[in-house]
Amino acid sequence: MTTDPTTGPRWLDEEQMRTWLRLQAVVELLPAALDQQLRRDSDLTHFEYVVLAMLSEAPGRRLRMTELARLTSATLPRLSHVARRLDARGLLERATAPDDRRATIAGLTEAGWQKVVASAPGHARTVLETVFDDLDRAELDVLSGALGKVLTRLDPEDRFRLDAVRARDRARDTDGG
Repeated sequence: MTTDPTTGPRWLDEEQMRTWLRLQAVVELLPAALDQQLRRDSDLTHFEYVVLAMLSEAPGRRLRMTELARLTSATLPRLSHVARRLDARGLLERATAPDDRRATIAGLTEAGWQKVVASAPGHARTVLETVFDDLDRAELDVLSGALGKVLTRLDPEDRFRLDAVRARDRARDTDGG
């Protein structure tokens, strides 16, 4: 809460409070729903799936651990712990970076790739059922636009590499469509 000496503290109005409480509930409940499905169907936590998915989309299916931590919003200790577990299961491998012996490269193994491929349909189904199936196209556009504005403030450095999405949204808004 910020305080302006001329106007006093700012408070949420009734609609903002209702929206804020709903957002808080989604932020709490959605990860658990995704985690439950992935644990049940794929023997992965949601975070393990995200780690494997990020590697699956990387050039050569390999990333420095620091970059992987950035992409997954994880601390290096948390990521290292999860990487050790995934390595023990044969889903990723870790190696010293050839250009910097202090850095570690995480790479997706063939078994890890197969795990992502097998897990992705169920994960996508859960995302669709949980988030999108009850929204029409107009509601989806509004939600995407609102989340884009929030992300611009929260992530000005574009850690999640969403600038292409933001640029497309701005172009669509400018074109009126």
